[in-house]
Amino acid sequence: MPFQQYALEPLPRAQVETGRALKSLIEETVVSDNKSLTLTDTVAGKTTQLPILRGSLGSPCLDISKVPKDLGYFTYDSGFTATASCKSAVAYIDGDAGVLLYRGYPIEQLAKHSTFTEVAYLLINGELPTTTQLDAFDHTVTHHTMMHEAFKSFMQGFRHDAHPMAMLCGMLGSLAAFYHDDLNLHDPEQRRMAAIRLLAKVPTIAAACYRHSIGWPGRYPRNNLNYVDRFLHMMFEVPSEPLQLNPVAAKALDLLFILHADHEQNASTSTVRLVGSTGANPYACVAAGVAALWGPAHGGANEAVLKMLEEIGRPEDVATAIDRAKDKNSGFRLMGFGHRVYKNYDPRAAIIREMTHKVLAELGVNDPMLEVALRLEQAALKDDYFVSRKLYPNVDFYSGLIYKALNIPTEMFTVMFAIARTAGWVAHWLEQQVDPEAKIGRPRQIYTGAVARDYVALDQR
Repeated sequence: MPFQQYALEPLPRAQVETGRALKSLIEETVVSDNKSLTLTDTVAGKTTQLPILRGSLGSPCLDISKVPKDLGYFTYDSGFTATASCKSAVAYIDGDAGVLLYRGYPIEQLAKHSTFTEVAYLLINGELPTTTQLDAFDHTVTHHTMMHEAFKSFMQGFRHDAHPMAMLCGMLGSLAAFYHDDLNLHDPEQRRMAAIRLLAKVPTIAAACYRHSIGWPGRYPRNNLNYVDRFLHMMFEVPSEPLQLNPVAAKALDLLFILHADHEQNASTSTVRLVGSTGANPYACVAAGVAALWGPAHGGANEAVLKMLEEIGRPEDVATAIDRAKDKNSGFRLMGFGHRVYKNYDPRAAIIREMTHKVLAELGVNDPMLEVALRLEQAALKDDYFVSRKLYPNVDFYSGLIYKALNIPTEMFTVMFAIARTAGWVAHWLEQQVDPEAKIGRPRQIYTGAVARDYVALDQR
């Protein structure tokens, strides 16, 4: 069945829970006033106050920093799912309502009216730019896209079949060796320039990684092009044949970059902040973020979607795949459905879903795997099992389809994510550097190993 015969149906109406209340897990905790809770250890007869911290949006938080000193307890929170690690003004998520804000602006408005470079400026500086400010920002980024020529030798040290994320991680970390004279973290201008360099050079490095993997010579960035067009030319243009870009393709990639630019305290952003808390240089921090993003449970999810579609195989096998996904004993999972934070429809997926269908139609893509994906999407959106569990297609499901339609190889999917997320990473790193409450990250643990014991000589074991 050709793509054009699919109707883009309205999304299921998700139920939004309201009236959420702060619940205590300790019976001895009582509300003493509107500014704090009193926590009492009735056995030891000790008491401490837990100040209530309130942000501009979101649920209140309990400041538990005095609990170890006053009561002798640490707290346990595997995966930090109930712990705020910092105060941040960069992004906000309401998973129940399906809301994502960048500096207070709804992602829907930015996706419709903005560009990736404007969004990057917003994340880094906190406000939308004027025309003059955006022009100056674009100019600065554009004129820092070149890599040092020594990078060519560095690149040759990687095997031709090395994963692009491995190369990207290594090359980003090496930037500190090229800009070691500009790493004074107490200098605001040096911090700003580090952020600009990362935003400018990550696409150049990413394109070079791809071209190395296929045996093509690297391409220098063209300063007469905008951010996304420049990257696509570095990826695909060859000297013998000028690249003719479809505007819809460039717009789709720009939109994906906007949607992936930041997502609050996810694993990679938290990693950037954790490394940054040690005073490490920004290039090492972002390289660590790339390493965290590489995990299949994080940035590698869209790559996993394509592997799932390959496993399903044919459009006519989608119904069987749906049945297998419902069977807990089958071992088969639908990748790209549901989200850890969003219990409603992922707002980014709602935006990119429409663009996905537009791109596939505009480019006239005829790919059996994309046909499998479209049938799977339609089947899942109509199936009560998935709808009742709010297992809607997420941004990873649709981004993988767009990347494939744009002929971006599967191993580059997570690299695309890294290019976009660099804007958020540097915004959080810059924010952290001026946070008066920032401390070196040092989580505690519950020790489950052997108790103290004496060494036994080797000949007596």
